[in-house]
Amino acid sequence: MTNKLDFLINYLLSERKDVGNIRIPNDNADKFRLYRSLVNIRPAVKADDCFLQAEDEYLHELTESKGITDIANLTPIEDGVYLWHGDITTLKCGAIVNAANSGMTGCWQPCHSCIDNCIHTFAGVRLRYECGQIMEKQGHEEPTGQAKITKAYNLPCDYVMHTVGPIVQGRLTEEHCRLLESSYKSCFDLAVQNGIGSIAFCCISTGVFGFPQKQAAQIAVRTVREYRQKHDIQVIFNVFKEDDYEIYKGLLG
Repeated sequence: MTNKLDFLINYLLSERKDVGNIRIPNDNADKFRLYRSLVNIRPAVKADDCFLQAEDEYLHELTESKGITDIANLTPIEDGVYLWHGDITTLKCGAIVNAANSGMTGCWQPCHSCIDNCIHTFAGVRLRYECGQIMEKQGHEEPTGQAKITKAYNLPCDYVMHTVGPIVQGRLTEEHCRLLESSYKSCFDLAVQNGIGSIAFCCISTGVFGFPQKQAAQIAVRTVREYRQKHDIQVIFNVFKEDDYEIYKGLLG
């Protein structure tokens, strides 16, 4: 894996004219941070086949080393609904949901810990390119409460759904709640349109978007239950923080 990572870093550095004389570190963790930083700031442009092949091999090995969780091996907390605490980029299911921003081309802050950054990093550079093509064709930023679907590339899921949840600054309003519900419904609609049988939802709009965790979870659970009455789609509520896990555990089952 080390040789592949060196190749990927050298390729990414060769594309840029603003990096100066950067030396590749010896430590593998530092190497990965450099690689991830360069990927995070890379424009939504095509890459050469030699890079893509090496990236595919490297990211597949990296994800395998983290361990893949298949929805088939999970135990439902209620009929067709699962609660899972872990890294969404390691989930094998029909689609995972990305909490995107309105630009829809991922997080551009190097090594940021947000889900948008993680998904784009471990999917590979083709994800940003596909998102960029979608947004170029659309011609405007993605409205809040809507969603787009892309391939998953090097992730173990089949597709990624990108939705822009509401940003809450100050008092929570009915409009915030309506838009968050719309994000969940838009993802469900894409699943039905594309014949997708399972979706893993992250905690949309919580965290830096400021939506209160408990109210967000209540909307998520209610919307999923209502939609599942009409469509037999399996749902994973994927949480990363312990307090989110406890909130969902109290609402489900």
